[in-house]
Amino acid sequence: MGIIVWIIVGALAGWIASMIMKVNGQMGALENIIAGIVGAFVGGWVLELLGITVPNGELNIPSIFSAVLGAIIVIWIVKMIRGRSAA
Repeated sequence: MGIIVWIIVGALAGWIASMIMKVNGQMGALENIIAGIVGAFVGGWVLELLGITVPNGELNIPSIFSAVLGAIIVIWIVKMIRGRSAA
């Protein structure tokens, strides 16, 4: 059941982050899921640095917020790398 929660949270977080970062039209479902899952790790790490603990592997608002925050960071980094390589 845990992997299904990761995929659901990853898809939702990646989709929300792609809309916030205005790259929704450029990203497919798989990219949204990957950005969201990687973002969950990044967001959890960033929040831990700030002293905020988020429950892992649960489908709740704090975990989705953490994944969205991390996915925004991941998408921003990818945009920066792609922008530099295109120049």
